[in-house]
Amino acid sequence: MRIDLVDQDQYAQSGPPLDQLRWLRENDPVYRHDDDPPFWAVTRYEDVVHVSRRSDLFSSERRLALFHEVPEEQRVFQRMMMLNQDPPEHTRRRSLVNRGFTPRTIGALEQHIRDICDDLLDKCSGEVDFVTEVAAPLPLYVICELLGAPVSDRDKLFSWSNRMIGAQDPDYADTPGGEGGAAAMELYAYANELAAQRRANPRDDIVTRLIQPDEHGQTLDENEFDLFVLLLVVAGNETTRNAASGGMLALSDHPEQWERLVADPSMARTAADEIVRWVSPVNLFRRTATQDLTLGGREIKENDKVVVFYSSANRDSSVFPDPDVFDIGRDPNPHIGFGGGGAHFCLGNHLAKLELRVLFEQLARRYPRLRRTGEARRLRSNFINGIKELPVKVN
Repeated sequence: MRIDLVDQDQYAQSGPPLDQLRWLRENDPVYRHDDDPPFWAVTRYEDVVHVSRRSDLFSSERRLALFHEVPEEQRVFQRMMMLNQDPPEHTRRRSLVNRGFTPRTIGALEQHIRDICDDLLDKCSGEVDFVTEVAAPLPLYVICELLGAPVSDRDKLFSWSNRMIGAQDPDYADTPGGEGGAAAMELYAYANELAAQRRANPRDDIVTRLIQPDEHGQTLDENEFDLFVLLLVVAGNETTRNAASGGMLALSDHPEQWERLVADPSMARTAADEIVRWVSPVNLFRRTATQDLTLGGREIKENDKVVVFYSSANRDSSVFPDPDVFDIGRDPNPHIGFGGGGAHFCLGNHLAKLELRVLFEQLARRYPRLRRTGEARRLRSNFINGIKELPVKVN
């Protein structure tokens, strides 16, 4: 079988190459993939979890966590972002940021999220694009709430996130073949201004909490805070948005599962996890080996590029019975759609699952006859398993 796990045109056409990933899991689970530079493709659940939990062996910091290569001068700046740090620095930063994501803080948002979903669904009539009318606005409204930012800023946040994540998609790129750098700098400046406003006029929001010292007197400095907001806007938007869009596509492709949800909307709780497993909104992350080691029977050298594929691990039959069956009642469901554990397990996983649960619960109750009316248009990205457009009829 010809193996190419990074062809972005392939992702734009049909999403992750599940047939290739299945073959690799069964025949060559730590695969030496030709590229520039070559990398090890890690496709089995057990190995993805191992790489995720051993930051000492597989670094996010040496060559950063995203797949593409960047010059060292850019790495120096990007290492200030939690995504691109290893313990103990990552541990320090995460402990500061955790203050804004306690279970109590997230749980208190449920009614607000329900109100947002109802407001979005109130505006839907006839045929609509599920992505732009429902899936994309939901996390952006929630992010605005978390940041204490005006809801009117959501369109700017939407544009910045699209341009950074979709840098290789002609619909979103700043420039042909661009890397979203202009969007990142605009968002960085926005975060800087937001922090300045809260220093002058503190409020009861996550921004105020994060710029104030914790009980040990530690705080995020200006660059750390601005980079955290950038990460929050992109990660908090893209994961939920594309899980919601991909979940709606899965439910339309499996009408018997939609009927189960309509018959019992409380199944949205397990449906949220199954949607994340099935969609795997984040397809991959990169790590760098910190020493010579063995993984899956393969000899990996220090500084080798190691790439974990969550979309593959979440279809591993050694963990998930009937992994290619979409089952909204699947339980247990130990998916790793929010990461394989360890230092970089998704900070906002509880928030994302809450948003998905409430959204699909309300959809099932309010629009039981909802149906897809056209084909989905996918994002040209091997990083985010994204959908740009999904036409549906809601009544």
